[in-house]
Amino acid sequence: MFYRRLGEVPRRRHTQFCDAAGNLFFEEMQGEEGFTWNQSFLYHRNLPTVITDAEEVAYENREQVKNSPLLPRHILTHKLGVGDDPVTGRHLLMANTDLSVLYVAAVRSSGLYRNAVGDELCYIESGSAVLESSYGTMEVGDGDYVVIPTSTTHRWRLTSDELRLLVVECTGGGHIRPPKRFMSPLGQFLDGSPYNERDLRGPESLPAPAEGEADVLVRTRTGVTRYAYAYHPFDVVGWDGYNYPYALNIHDYMPSTGALHLPPPTYITFEGPRFVICSFVPRLFDYHPDAVKVPYAHSNVDSDEVLFYTGDFMSRAGTGISQGSISLHPAGYIHGPQPGSHEKSLALKSTDETAVMIDTFAPLMLGADVSGIEDPGYAWSWARGSGKAVKGDSFDVR
Repeated sequence: MFYRRLGEVPRRRHTQFCDAAGNLFFEEMQGEEGFTWNQSFLYHRNLPTVITDAEEVAYENREQVKNSPLLPRHILTHKLGVGDDPVTGRHLLMANTDLSVLYVAAVRSSGLYRNAVGDELCYIESGSAVLESSYGTMEVGDGDYVVIPTSTTHRWRLTSDELRLLVVECTGGGHIRPPKRFMSPLGQFLDGSPYNERDLRGPESLPAPAEGEADVLVRTRTGVTRYAYAYHPFDVVGWDGYNYPYALNIHDYMPSTGALHLPPPTYITFEGPRFVICSFVPRLFDYHPDAVKVPYAHSNVDSDEVLFYTGDFMSRAGTGISQGSISLHPAGYIHGPQPGSHEKSLALKSTDETAVMIDTFAPLMLGADVSGIEDPGYAWSWARGSGKAVKGDSFDVR
């Protein structure tokens, strides 16, 4: 990430910095990888370390089950209940040792929250909010990827009746970052990368100082703790550095096109430890006169593939895939377009599809809530489209 500064900071780090009355501000460093990677320095009106109470909290179900028998899955997120807030209302859909994928349809603002396990990437399917943090406020809305660094104290303040989020939590250590291949050795986006500094938005303004005590819910490596802080964490007079929340809208991602089909890594947007996140956005189709526009059948030899659909997706036509659908195609399963998609694609010039893809390099377990919101017929949709009967199928496929 690139350097950003907001508010007032001293000329030099680790030096006296006071208000007009001579009261000392208190410096806090938030940094990654043990003082060896990106850092930011925040300056508080009060000591940010003073806690007056702490309690263990158990507020969610994170039970996981195997994807067994190994099948492609179609998860209908819009069948999940609407309610609660963007933090405590999350439903676990799938997870492994590197990440957790969750979904929430929130109708009220959250309390203060800090994920001390890893970075979070929240994709806003619909709705709008202000992300408030110690770094300031940032307006976010439809199509935004919102990246929240580890241990950032923040809350979601809804500005719409409902806010729908797909959440990727980095749980295995490490961080979610722009791909290295987009960046110079000094961290500047290279010309030709699908997005750059001009597309990224950071905190826009520091709020008025918050007074009094504050409760902060903190996710740790061993559970969840609620701290009572003597001073509200949103008392920052200024900060600077390279570590802060930021947003990128999926429609600011500029896709590559080719004469023949380009593989999914072409559309990589973020990378984390043993997983990547890609963006499929409206684009011209392949322009070779003999091009087959949809993907070829492929085996995920080393990864599970997750697609979150926020628009039409031609290769999944006729399967019930719709807004808010998630497909999972696991390693060990050969998958590809639905029957008939190849022929339908030949005359098309472009696509209006929008989707977020997550590829993981460790097998995904399923969340306990998935069984109640899954399309049980998805695994057999290729057979139905080809006219082949399926054992135990109640559909007429003749």
